Amino acid sequence: MPTLIVSKESLIPGQTSKLVLDAPHIAAKAKPGNFIILRITEKGERVPLTIADADPEKGTITIVYLVLGKSTAILEELKTGDYILDVAGPLGRDTHIEKKGTVVCVGGGTGIAAMHHIAKGHHKAGNHVVAIIGARNKDLLLFEKELSSFCPEVLVSTDDGSKGVKGFVTDILKERLENDKSVTEVVAIGPVPMMEAVAKTTKPFGVPTVVSLNSIMVDGIGMCGACRVTVGGETKFTCVDGPEFDGQLVDFKELRQRLSAFKGQETECYNEHCRCKNNG
Repeated sequence: MPTLIVSKESLIPGQTSKLVLDAPHIAAKAKPGNFIILRITEKGERVPLTIADADPEKGTITIVYLVLGKSTAILEELKTGDYILDVAGPLGRDTHIEKKGTVVCVGGGTGIAAMHHIAKGHHKAGNHVVAIIGARNKDLLLFEKELSSFCPEVLVSTDDGSKGVKGFVTDILKERLENDKSVTEVVAIGPVPMMEAVAKTTKPFGVPTVVSLNSIMVDGIGMCGACRVTVGGETKFTCVDGPEFDGQLVDFKELRQRLSAFKGQETECYNEHCRCKNNG
């Protein structure tokens, strides 16, 4: 059943956008950590996106995407009032949330939006949520305002120092862990290198660390096996066993290799789409 785009907002022009979708059945059941899979056209690929927020009363869900290949380029061409062919969800296991004290939520890139829903869940559970977000520069930071509405602390890092601390999210995280022994858990969502770096940073402190993996997905229900990852020496399917796993146990090297397996084809499809679009 086609899903209406209630609103569309460009967060980073030409790169990242936020969609609010009319999806009451998904909104009613969506929990932090869940994701959806959408398909724009009959022959289009299935695109997995973590739910950035859900409003059961309005019957809407929010997703944020990075224009990376042909499918997201087509998605970017849609506007408010248009329809997405189909949206399946909520999928995956939701985040295990309980009252436990201080929880640090680390986000990078579009992962900040995905982290937002989880941070909100921890806040509602009564935890003290510290948000650490990072980007290459201040113009690429996402969801800072949204996080500030419920997080008592939102700490920022930028590669060029244009806002917050000059450096990486792990610099802020390490300093926090060195000086705050009340931290009971760290949640990290973002580019794979960032999540791996966070896991390495927390390991010496013995702080449990959860990462949300964006592995290759196709069906989203555990049948195809495309989303397999190795966690603690065992094969897991991200779509049904995750998408969240213990960051200390994830084989990040294997994950990086699998994610880059189709880079050439992705680039070729994207360039062909752009050529066809420009040629009318």
